[in-house]
Amino acid sequence: MKKPQWITLLVGMCFVVIIFLWGRFTPAQSNKPNAPSSETNITSSLTSDSIIDGAKKRLTPEQIVRINTLEHSVSRGDLKDQQIKVYQQLAHFWADSAAAFEPYAWYEGESARLENSEKSLTFAAHLFLNYLQREENTEKRKWEALQARDLFERSLKLNPENDSSIVGLGACYLFGGISAMPMEGILKIKSVLDKDSTNIYALMTMAKGSLISGQYDKAISRLETVNRVQPDNLEAIMIMADTYERMNDKKNAITWYQNSLKFINRQDVKAEVEKRIEELKK
Repeated sequence: MKKPQWITLLVGMCFVVIIFLWGRFTPAQSNKPNAPSSETNITSSLTSDSIIDGAKKRLTPEQIVRINTLEHSVSRGDLKDQQIKVYQQLAHFWADSAAAFEPYAWYEGESARLENSEKSLTFAAHLFLNYLQREENTEKRKWEALQARDLFERSLKLNPENDSSIVGLGACYLFGGISAMPMEGILKIKSVLDKDSTNIYALMTMAKGSLISGQYDKAISRLETVNRVQPDNLEAIMIMADTYERMNDKKNAITWYQNSLKFINRQDVKAEVEKRIEELKK
């Protein structure tokens, strides 16, 4: 198993992806219905309809019948609760029967928008945000970031003091390529750190942003703070090791990889980390 594979496997256990798999995000201008009006925002050429239509092309005839039935049920539902139920059924269909993330997340988002509770909105928002950080297709990533941003903004209207949602909103700009001004996302995350310098989610997000911009020293500084507050944070330890390796600092990379071993439960992943340590010693 090559290094990117076992790193992905390990971080998958934490429901995140190591930053070096994300690549560099290059924003590009395009058009999308219902796009935000701010001139600093960048839109996606993809629409929700085009995403779902594309996913439908991979369905079997039986699945097409099922999905059409559910979709028609939405228009027939007079009560909000009925519509929410159908959206949830559509989400589960795309997740369980079709194994297609984008339409699954879309219907989770639609259900959350209709329910309009902080819990449902933040769940759907983080669903999009977590996935877009490993999305290689630029337009899909921007579409996912726009969905996440809308959901976070709705959530923050209900609870403006939710630091996790503020960081999540900043991360949409930072990782989604939906703003022509990179500082737009950073300032939102920094506002949380200004209140609490040990906020783990904000520190980890800023560290990953520093890696994207090649500011390795800043990434390490933030990861060191995370390690002081949460010494068992495996994600932070692994990113720290990878960052030192990027800097060609083998000694520190080995130290952090060795530190990770006591927190890894899967023997196959542990074996890959040990193998990497031996390679760095050569």
